[in-house]
Amino acid sequence: MVAVVTKPHKRGIGDIPIRAIYLAGAILATVVAVLLVFVVFSGDVPTSGDPAGAPVSVAPVPAASATPTASPTPTETPIVLPPVPESKAFAAPAGSKASVVTGIITDRTSGISYPRLAAPWDAKSFAPFTVAQRIGKVAVPHTVIASAMFPGDAPEKKPSKDADYREMAARAARWTLRTQYPAGATLTSWTGSKKVPLGKGWSLGYKVTFVSGGKTQTAQAMVTIVEVGKTKPAMLMASIPEKNKARWADLNTLVQQVKPL
Repeated sequence: MVAVVTKPHKRGIGDIPIRAIYLAGAILATVVAVLLVFVVFSGDVPTSGDPAGAPVSVAPVPAASATPTASPTPTETPIVLPPVPESKAFAAPAGSKASVVTGIITDRTSGISYPRLAAPWDAKSFAPFTVAQRIGKVAVPHTVIASAMFPGDAPEKKPSKDADYREMAARAARWTLRTQYPAGATLTSWTGSKKVPLGKGWSLGYKVTFVSGGKTQTAQAMVTIVEVGKTKPAMLMASIPEKNKARWADLNTLVQQVKPL
């Protein structure tokens, strides 16, 4: 008897279950779709911008950053200021015209109010201050008007004499040299020194010299310390570099109209 050898049957496409074909097709379609998403949208990843440059309403920034700090780091060189005059009139800067006052900014966190100025001044967020008006981008040196509580720790007892507030205003001016200008900025002269028009407090005007872009430049600035019923007083400060010197007269407007709530 001759044995019959049966050859193994080769499976063709027609022998593959239709369900398996559908599953493989679905997997392939999914892979292709994912690849297309990466190819089409690879250039649409958002980049970080300057959120502080977008206009916002006049409102407090988060309370955690509302009080500036005045504590120097161990590597900072102490800033020496000229003797503060007991009294000095704020002169009107030549070639500068005061901006129109469009309203009043009420800083309830700090407890003071002061003029809101017309364009190009614009109210924008500017930590660590509670409220701020700025011209241009956030860049050192700043063109800014801003309010907050006095930088640093509260004094052991509330100041009572004009000399106490004048001394605190000088400390606040020293703080602005570290925070609003390039490193190495110096206070070259005092341009004004007077009691606040209402309540207790003191205003100082001063000229700042600094180096920016390889050139020596100047800025006019002011700072006012106001008693607001707390141990720590409120602070209003403004700094206007010479590129915006047409606005220097606005410093006088602030000094004349800042007051406690």
